[in-house]
Amino acid sequence: MSTQLPITPLTAELFAPYGDVLDVSGAPDKIINQGLCGRYHDRANLDIVDGRAGISLFKAQPRTLPITLDMVERHPQGSQAFLPMSHDPFIVVVAPDQNGIPGRPQVFITQAGQGINFHRGTWHGVLTPLHEPGLFAVVDRIGQGANLQEHWFDTPYLIGE
Repeated sequence: MSTQLPITPLTAELFAPYGDVLDVSGAPDKIINQGLCGRYHDRANLDIVDGRAGISLFKAQPRTLPITLDMVERHPQGSQAFLPMSHDPFIVVVAPDQNGIPGRPQVFITQAGQGINFHRGTWHGVLTPLHEPGLFAVVDRIGQGANLQEHWFDTPYLIGE
């Protein structure tokens, strides 16, 4: 039997223990490009150990609710930012660390125009778009050595409906 997890709208305050919400809320930090562009400066803490930051493109298959959550992962060597290349919402799953294993997951849904940056070492679900094209720019660690830990739940969780 699966435990149902509620879906909560993503806000910077609720997500703060796990990472940064990347959006253009509030006034821009600076007006640039002859007054035609607002710059929202330094919105994420990129935290890379023994490597460098790189930009990759991910194309993920959209999911439909309900979603079975049976695994989360984390990256101990670097933060990981997901920037959608469309204005479609996506699901974000995170879990607190409890002595090296994930605690009860929390589930968020983004609003159009929001991306996220997971703090280094944050337990999180896999990329979960809800709509085509499922295309994301991802800023994360490029380097040698293991940077992936997975945890499989004994009893899966159910997200949505």
